[in-house]
Amino acid sequence: MPGANLTRVEAGERKAVVSAPVHYWVSLDVTVGARNFGSATRVTFDATPGATTFLDLIADEVSEIVLNGEPLDPAAAYADDRIELTGLREHNEVVVKALCRYSNTGEGLHRSVDPSDGNVYLYSQFEVPDARRVYAVFDQPDIKAVFDFSVLAAESWTVLSNQPVHAVSSVDGMTAEGTLGDHPAERVRLWTFEPTVTMSSYLTAICAGPYAEWHTEYANEDGRTVPMGMYCRQALKDAMAKDVDYLFDVTKAGFAFYAKTWGIPYPYAKYDQIYVPEYNAGAMENIGLVTIRDQYVFESKVTDAMAERRVVTVLHELAHMWFGDYVTMKWWNDLWLNESFAEFTSTLATAEATEWRDAWATFNSGEKSWGLNQDQLPTTHPIVAPINDLNDTYVNFDGITYAKGASVLKQLVAYVGRDRFFEGINHYLNNHAYSNATLADLLAELEETSGRDLKAWSAKWLEQAGANTIAATVEEGADGTIASLTLTQTAPAEHPVLRPHRLAIGFYDEDGHGRIVRTDRIELDVDGETTVVEQAAGRPRPAFILVNDDDLTYAKLRFDDASLEFAAENLYRFDDALARSVVWLSLWDMTRDAEFPAERFIDLSLKALATEHESTTFRYALGQVSTTAHHYVAPARRADVARHVAAELWKLANAAEAGSDEQFQLVGAYLTYGEEGDAEFAANVRGLLDGTVSMPGLQIDNNMRWSLIKALATVNLVDEAGIDEELARRDTTENREFALGARASRATAEAKDWAWNEAIRNESLTNMQLEAVARGCTAAKAELAEPYADRYFEEIDWIWTNRTFHMAEALLNGLYPVNADPARLVELGDAWLAGHEDADNALRRIILENVDASHRMLKVRDYNAAL
Repeated sequence: MPGANLTRVEAGERKAVVSAPVHYWVSLDVTVGARNFGSATRVTFDATPGATTFLDLIADEVSEIVLNGEPLDPAAAYADDRIELTGLREHNEVVVKALCRYSNTGEGLHRSVDPSDGNVYLYSQFEVPDARRVYAVFDQPDIKAVFDFSVLAAESWTVLSNQPVHAVSSVDGMTAEGTLGDHPAERVRLWTFEPTVTMSSYLTAICAGPYAEWHTEYANEDGRTVPMGMYCRQALKDAMAKDVDYLFDVTKAGFAFYAKTWGIPYPYAKYDQIYVPEYNAGAMENIGLVTIRDQYVFESKVTDAMAERRVVTVLHELAHMWFGDYVTMKWWNDLWLNESFAEFTSTLATAEATEWRDAWATFNSGEKSWGLNQDQLPTTHPIVAPINDLNDTYVNFDGITYAKGASVLKQLVAYVGRDRFFEGINHYLNNHAYSNATLADLLAELEETSGRDLKAWSAKWLEQAGANTIAATVEEGADGTIASLTLTQTAPAEHPVLRPHRLAIGFYDEDGHGRIVRTDRIELDVDGETTVVEQAAGRPRPAFILVNDDDLTYAKLRFDDASLEFAAENLYRFDDALARSVVWLSLWDMTRDAEFPAERFIDLSLKALATEHESTTFRYALGQVSTTAHHYVAPARRADVARHVAAELWKLANAAEAGSDEQFQLVGAYLTYGEEGDAEFAANVRGLLDGTVSMPGLQIDNNMRWSLIKALATVNLVDEAGIDEELARRDTTENREFALGARASRATAEAKDWAWNEAIRNESLTNMQLEAVARGCTAAKAELAEPYADRYFEEIDWIWTNRTFHMAEALLNGLYPVNADPARLVELGDAWLAGHEDADNALRRIILENVDASHRMLKVRDYNAAL
């Protein structure tokens, strides 16, 4: 892949040479064409006299390099995406002029043309090392600097950066030629911005284009008035207008919550949020200019889970303004200090400062399940992960860094107490403001405020991988009381660490109205292999005993036999959303560990879906049922089970409240169970599309139409001409992605071959289009998927060598032929891994995780076949 892979050793060596103050003046010219933009950088810095170091830059052409007034030959000084700087002085100045390239992959400076109106939109994405795709830079988090940005852009555009605009001036004699999509050339303006605070390069940002915009202000807790902006594409203006006041209100609630919780008001000059197209991530915490994927601008109906996730995302990025931006990790091994903290506190803020009061149930069903899954892979790693180079960093934006880390922080709050925890956070932020810090710095502050020795806690929780299992054993007395309740903690053999836990045990019984409610609660410390819950002795035996009530700790759970049986029969009657989520996740964990029958899990889940109203729990349960039906049941039963699930989903959808979130999710899930030749499925889907089948309250809006079109494509009931006709109705950025996905989903060998080659070889596809094609390709049923087992492993090396990291990762995950025979995938995968022991760690990790999923499928289906 292009781009030098900076190692931690190299970064340390460069940090030892380069010292503050570091100051950049960056001038960009986005008027020169549709492929490239001009980049000019002047950087001043102090250094060890006589030393050698380098600047990072990925450019098509470097025309000028001047070091301390002396011109350098670009052909000699610029190689392997680095500019070598030799013979440094105590005070240095470097000038670099280059021609850089726009991306269509969401890396560096992304350029997107909206087909609905021809408008061009630019936005930057620099995490992890992609500021170097836009300007010459020491691109590592611990060489913080002040940045002065200026941008030449079309007169009609809006240009944004981290700081407020200092001045905008017209430029005589210049026009923006060939940069404006379908629009004619126009005059050019120069935008200059105020200098930034001292910050890391990966947090700098530039956005430009004819964005629609809205503005308000926030009365900051320090007495300042903070300007706030909201931006999106013109094509999404009407949809955004419906939600913009709500999103401003959520952001303001976050300002107030964080300032109160941490004792530090928002520290920057402004706060803009810009919703951008074709975005690789959920959002990015650029100081003062947060970029957010514009799938969060809702033109069509979305699930409540998506609406809540938008709120969590807004609050997650806002939390980063303090944790990650105000104080930044020194190197990427402490990435979790950014992401885990933002994930934990954004959930806390969502639960306590917005209408989404069940956010911790959402967190358990979505984030924690992600973390537990990641933690059981052969590629699991400590929360404080070993990061040797940038490629290691890329693949650690995962369920450990985000979800497990956030869950462990929730445990730490329970362990030390909330007030003392946030007092320590206040000290940490104040003592390291605008600088870099490490885990040791954080623990020192928390130890001081909590009075606990956290070094041993950190060694087990943060520096060791793997998930513990806590199992309950109950002995009953003759009178129906509990004679003893014992908790047994175990650890996987490859990660044999037992951890201290602060947890709660809930007693649950029927309340007389058919609901299962908590009747008693015990909170205690659990440590070591065995803990006897002395407080439980003599109490009446409840119908269900919930270990880890309120989800205070991070662990796999195994209930006592009577409680397990009760939960399997009565999950749908549990009154509390968080309790249901915790129980459901444990039953799912047992299912995928081959400890609970797959078909029983499906049936209890379908029963519970009839009464579940927590949207994210609902969404994840539907996904778990799908995985179980298609991969975990005995092969001989798979077709019958899939038909049974489809019938039950359709029945539940028709019984659901008209227009409800549950109805919407159930229909969406049903559409993924199509089989060629299934006349009932064809009639239902065609009927919803043409209006002959009525489901009161169900909106057949743009996105639902495309879901129906794709469902028909998967069973060959719509051809390419039909897909093209649908796209012609409304040609937009999103609908082009839907159309490509539908075309790739057609159940023919020709369609799959086209999709396979298009995804891998067509570099004109945007990142989102590529992902849509890959998803459609791998939706193939087993007989169509089989040829791609061999092809997948034959293509890995080419993909890794020839595509950028994000695109390689999207291809290697998206094209893994999960519906092919898992035994064949295991055979091929194990052979590839054995033959590529010296492959890049990041590449091996991607392949290991995919192959491990196939190993698990074999294990679980064999267990169910033997029942």
